[in-house]
Amino acid sequence: MRNILSDRRTMLFVCLCFSINFLSAQSSLKLKYNNSTVYTGIEVGSKGVKMSLVELGKNAQSNGAFNILKDTSVNTDFISFNDPTFSATLDALYGLYTKAQGDYKIPGKRIFTAISSGVKMQAEKDAKNEWVKRLIDSFRVRVNEPARDVAVIDVKQEAFLSHLGIVPESRRYSTFLIDIGSGNTKGGYFPYGNTKDFYLFQLNWGTKSTANATEKRMEDDNSLSNYQKQLTRVLAQAENADIVYSVNASGAYPLSDYIAFSGGAAWAAANLMHPELVDNAVVPVTFDEVVKFYEKLYVNFSSYSPVNLAKAGTDDAEKAAIIKAAKTVHGVFDQKSLMSGAGLLMKIMRQFASIYETKQFYLVKNGQVGWISAYVDQNQK
Repeated sequence: MRNILSDRRTMLFVCLCFSINFLSAQSSLKLKYNNSTVYTGIEVGSKGVKMSLVELGKNAQSNGAFNILKDTSVNTDFISFNDPTFSATLDALYGLYTKAQGDYKIPGKRIFTAISSGVKMQAEKDAKNEWVKRLIDSFRVRVNEPARDVAVIDVKQEAFLSHLGIVPESRRYSTFLIDIGSGNTKGGYFPYGNTKDFYLFQLNWGTKSTANATEKRMEDDNSLSNYQKQLTRVLAQAENADIVYSVNASGAYPLSDYIAFSGGAAWAAANLMHPELVDNAVVPVTFDEVVKFYEKLYVNFSSYSPVNLAKAGTDDAEKAAIIKAAKTVHGVFDQKSLMSGAGLLMKIMRQFASIYETKQFYLVKNGQVGWISAYVDQNQK
């Protein structure tokens, strides 16, 4: 009898814990829009696997009504293309997929899985396409979904989908979107007032590749002053040899009133430059502001600490949100990588800063989920 009672108590305890966890998971997803639907995007990138839970409001594509509910990543370094990183990536991909289904009750049909263009490009460069195919096949077996779609996105598709997902329809044909990634920069615009024709913008410089090029020049002097000195030289080389040409070749200058930047560098800059706009997904900036931000990262980095930024908050809730956002930024980027990303942002933006015509610049915080809303919208159609 005691064993039966003990088993029943155990079952009741397990059921109670499950109910609490379920309610906790549901209540943690604070929806913003009426008549909205929650989708999940899981992407295998160069550095790791990212999952975003996104709330899409009605007419999201026309007015940009999407809200990031959760954002999670697992660092796995898939592009090393070896057995340990393969296993880590497969485990992360499977783990995030089951988390979306189990913890957040997102059905499989609303979970989108993809391989990023960065992985595709590196696999092609290293002749490692078989690793990508094996990852997809292994994942399908692991989740027991033989027909599960795992899209392998090329650079033009990613830029195209990002533009459709990030830029509101009202500014679709007047905005040039530039995504500053880790290893490269990509983007584009629609030149002819339709979505059939898309001009791709590419640049073989990203936040991490800029930092790597800088570190290679430092030799035995690892001081911050030497990093700044070498970074200045690397950025000048990138600007003169590549950035000026790529921007001019894009033909975007006379056709684009708005220049929007997405990617990690833009996200970090938006949160640190304008903490008072912590709840804004898009932050307007000027070229002069970005120049001062870049310089201040070197001469007064402590001013961007979470505690100092929190002073911009008007109440305790806003201060807490600012501190949380700033801590997240500092957890992803250190001082040197922030300098690299901001420097690259500044050099690209400079090509659009003119005394004859003023462009409007925007930093997009939630660019990493742009492809999800576009992908969902296209599939629904």
